[in-house]
Amino acid sequence: MSNTVNGSSMNAYFHSKTVYELSCKHCSTVVCNRGMKAILLGDTRVELYSTDSPPSGRVQLVDKDYMTCNCHCKIRDLACLVCGNVIGYHVTHPCEMCLESCNNGHFWMFLSDGVTSRERLDSTGKNFLLWARLPSVDSELEETRNSYFDLLCR
Repeated sequence: MSNTVNGSSMNAYFHSKTVYELSCKHCSTVVCNRGMKAILLGDTRVELYSTDSPPSGRVQLVDKDYMTCNCHCKIRDLACLVCGNVIGYHVTHPCEMCLESCNNGHFWMFLSDGVTSRERLDSTGKNFLLWARLPSVDSELEETRNSYFDLLCR
């Protein structure tokens, strides 16, 4: 059974997972502030991080799509815009098997050996932020834009 969280369908199991800020391991640039620890559906021995929205302005898709070894998903590598190192991939065309598996609905993946992680804190600054309490992508973008414009206007 899946529920709607932040406008997207997500299995209830994922609601209690911690939200992570991810930085490029090579240059320390923050590349994502909505990361979740995950495992690769095609090979559950592989740990990585995923996110529910394109990390715009910090990473870039590179090269062409290619097929994975463990399933029929098509993916494209993801590189840090600051240093150019490949730090993950984007699932451009998920396969039926992966879509039917228990998944978090995320299609942007960061490799554990490509990023470092730090748990995000909630608004109190005392507890880790959980996915069930994470603002929607749109509201987080709006909040970021507003604080940026506030700084410009001062």
